[in-house]
Amino acid sequence: MSVDGRDDLRVRVATSLKTVPAAAWNACANPFALRAAMAATSPASTCQDAASASVIDEDNPFVSHAFLLALEESGCVGRRSGWSPAYLLVEDAQGTLLAAAPSFLKSHSQGEYVFDHAWADAYERAGGRYYPKLQLAAPFTPATGPRLLVADGLRSDEARAGLIAGLEALRGQANASSVHVTFVQEPDITALREAGYLERHDLQFHWRNEGFETYDDFLGTLASRKRKALKRERREALSADITVEVLTGSDLTEAVWDNFHSFYEDTGSRKWGRPYLNRAFFSAVGAAMGDRIVLVMARRAGRYIAGAINFRGANTLYGRNWGCIEDHPFLHFELCYHQAIDYAIAHKLTRVEAGAQGEHKLARGYRPVVTRSLHHLADPGLRRAVAAYLVNERQHIAQAQEALAAESPFRKGGGADD
Repeated sequence: MSVDGRDDLRVRVATSLKTVPAAAWNACANPFALRAAMAATSPASTCQDAASASVIDEDNPFVSHAFLLALEESGCVGRRSGWSPAYLLVEDAQGTLLAAAPSFLKSHSQGEYVFDHAWADAYERAGGRYYPKLQLAAPFTPATGPRLLVADGLRSDEARAGLIAGLEALRGQANASSVHVTFVQEPDITALREAGYLERHDLQFHWRNEGFETYDDFLGTLASRKRKALKRERREALSADITVEVLTGSDLTEAVWDNFHSFYEDTGSRKWGRPYLNRAFFSAVGAAMGDRIVLVMARRAGRYIAGAINFRGANTLYGRNWGCIEDHPFLHFELCYHQAIDYAIAHKLTRVEAGAQGEHKLARGYRPVVTRSLHHLADPGLRRAVAAYLVNERQHIAQAQEALAAESPFRKGGGADD
């Protein structure tokens, strides 16, 4: 299809990333990744420099060709998963890819971490059909990042507008009820707002590096009682002769993945039912982007007993999945939160994003941060009802953020210990 008013731009749908060259996709997904990599390796750069420049990660791993293709090739998306790839592409007259979207036609609302089940139930009770819906997301990944993937260039604004127009056209062609763009960042938020999308807020907990050289520097920002509690927690987590290994790149052997997947499968099955990621995914993503994976594994009595997987961006460490086959007090906190902070400090990363929900992260120095999603609902009645609901929900989220921030473990006013 052509873009209105722009006869030399074409929008089309690809049902597999195998048909989209990785370099072309990545030039849209992370157009400033090379600049970010150069800044990160500059001898003069510090995490404070990066933090002051931008809170946006300019090399987000979850919209990369490698990550999305690993999901596709392993069958976590496509096939009978309920996530049908419908990648939207904007090309110029020469076939150059100018913009793209990680878009999926969905037959359910699982694996999104932005919950619209109540909307679906209400609409279907009123006689509507909520599914299929069109979802722009990094599947199974509650991490903020770009969703309207636009290559840098003179036509970037046109290409972004073409994507938004293409989403509505695809929604109509698929007879989908709605378009949902989850865990989205600027400039996508503003563009979608201006296109009439409804904005939804939620809370996560992120850790911020304020130029710390050591973990003790970070502890120095906490009230004395909180600082002592975390020191004791870290000691007790490893008290049963547990050691921690941080694995990446060539360390990620198939035997390691066998162990980690068994932890993930066991813990996920007990907590949530069938986990979203299969064993094949870990092999595929490890082979494709192992240098961007930080796998924290706990060992006791000669065998691995627990692990937490993280992905590394240009300035952010993203905590994703955890699992264990032995229960030890505080081991979850050690592997998922404290070790992530250790790694971020050592590698001068500005943030740790520790995934969805979890007020227990607050006591470990993670701060409440608002996340955003944008929603277009085709039915006027459903749109009015959801818009009214979101006004109240945003107010509640703002109040919750304020209340949680007041309970943080940090010293008040930067003065003497509390």
